[in-house]
Amino acid sequence: MSVAGDSLTTLAVPVLVLVLTDSVFQMGLVTAAIGAAWLVSGVLAGTIVDRFDRRTVMIACDVARAALYALVPLVWLVEPHLWVLYVAMPLGAAAGMLYQVAYITAVPALVGKDRITEANGLLSATFAVAGITGPAIAGALFAVLDPAWVIGIDAITFGLSAVAMSFVRIRARETVPERESPIRGFLTGARFLWQNPVLRTVTLLLCGVLFLTYAMDDLLIYRLKNDLHQGGGAIGVVFAIGAAGAVVAGLVVPALRRRLGFGACWIGAYALSGLALALAGSATVVPLVAGLLAVILFCQGVAGTCSMSLRQEITPDHLLGRVTSAFWTIHYLPGPIGAPLVTFAAARAGVPTVLLVLGLGLGAIALVAAFSPLRARGLDRPAHGEAL
Repeated sequence: MSVAGDSLTTLAVPVLVLVLTDSVFQMGLVTAAIGAAWLVSGVLAGTIVDRFDRRTVMIACDVARAALYALVPLVWLVEPHLWVLYVAMPLGAAAGMLYQVAYITAVPALVGKDRITEANGLLSATFAVAGITGPAIAGALFAVLDPAWVIGIDAITFGLSAVAMSFVRIRARETVPERESPIRGFLTGARFLWQNPVLRTVTLLLCGVLFLTYAMDDLLIYRLKNDLHQGGGAIGVVFAIGAAGAVVAGLVVPALRRRLGFGACWIGAYALSGLALALAGSATVVPLVAGLLAVILFCQGVAGTCSMSLRQEITPDHLLGRVTSAFWTIHYLPGPIGAPLVTFAAARAGVPTVLLVLGLGLGAIALVAAFSPLRARGLDRPAHGEAL
């Protein structure tokens, strides 16, 4: 439910910024602020999740996001102000980072090690279904409500999520983690990543991916609204169709990984994603944009689920929170840097040109990955804690 609500906010925030400023660059600045808060939270998240009860952490994060997102429509009641987005959205993103680290580390405690990819695929598909309904609902709501109130609906979904999470039971850890400061905990996780050639390579390559694609939603929304002259309803439908690609990815990724292996899935996904992103810039028909977005999100779903599953299989449970937060913090670091640069370039050169360059960049990353440790066989059933 909260995922569907989140997809409302994902569309509502850029639309709000665009309505207030008519600037793709301002859209990129808000996205960068959200990413910066995500990164700061990432440094702290691993130690918190490894030290405290995961369910309690997730409930607290849901409550915090409900309160923060409720601020937006309350401020809008008085007068629209851009500053509230710079406050509520980054803080909400920080709570979201903490929540995601907690939920990722909880998966191995809920299923066996041999079912992690299957479980992650089903979770991804479920989230993607919510990602379909969210944009579709957002498109309908934009026709009757101010986008600020759409964010208020998201606040309600987080409150309901907190209630639902209180009924979930997660198996206790077998090993009690040692107490560390957040900085030391982050360094512990980073050290584990660096010592594993495959995880190190994935982390570094994803730095490039996030630099290129962090503002992708902003670019596509701007393209649809300003270049193709589509309203909020059409934007919602396009992103709903795009999310269908992620649903398919979640359903087929276990079979794809068994048949093709981790390396082929990850490399092929980003090669195809780069091609689709490059074509999206020249697409002038809205259904084609929607179809290409579905391909992009399918590829991201396949690569992301494979990467997450391999990391969960390799990492000891008592380190999983710190490794996960280090992984996300490091590879998301270029995102807030790339967002304003990419949107600034789009304001100068146009969105189609920038999307073409970004697509070529993803293709280059896939090419580098093809000559890296990711191409090695035997990555799909590593011994627990084994250094590959």
